Amino acid sequence: MLNIVLLEPEIPANTGNIGRTCVATGSRLHLIKPLGFDISEKAVRRAGMDYWKDIDLHVYENFEDFLNQNPDAKLYMATTKAEHVYTEVEYGPDAYIMFGKESAGIPEEILMNYRETCVRIPMMGETRSLNLSNSVAIMVYEALRQGDFASMKLAGELHRHQWGE
Repeated sequence: MLNIVLLEPEIPANTGNIGRTCVATGSRLHLIKPLGFDISEKAVRRAGMDYWKDIDLHVYENFEDFLNQNPDAKLYMATTKAEHVYTEVEYGPDAYIMFGKESAGIPEEILMNYRETCVRIPMMGETRSLNLSNSVAIMVYEALRQGDFASMKLAGELHRHQWGE
């Protein structure tokens, strides 16, 4: 199972959207405190819609607590400071992809220990960053694509019509 890790997320709507993405992709969501909101907050539930109750959610007191509870986690760090593009690595089905808080990203003190697994999403010019929930979606779907979207519904059906042959 793919794991999405949010280090000190600040904006409830982003976390709600990411939670919904996790449910839709069969991914587990890990939240590392301090959080910038209460996870029972209406904004989180609203963004996650009626999916919030279905999220495989794990909450940790701090980064060390996360590491202690997930000692074998293969961590990929999403950061604009990375030397590698997110499509250049092989995530594997049990990868952990970590994203930092919206205002500051992942602290450099943490990044220094993960140089080879730091990855970035390419952007034009001096763009600082993408929205957190957009970044998560981009990277989650790349990791799932690498696994041929195993166990996912690949074809859709029309509601009132049928696709022609």
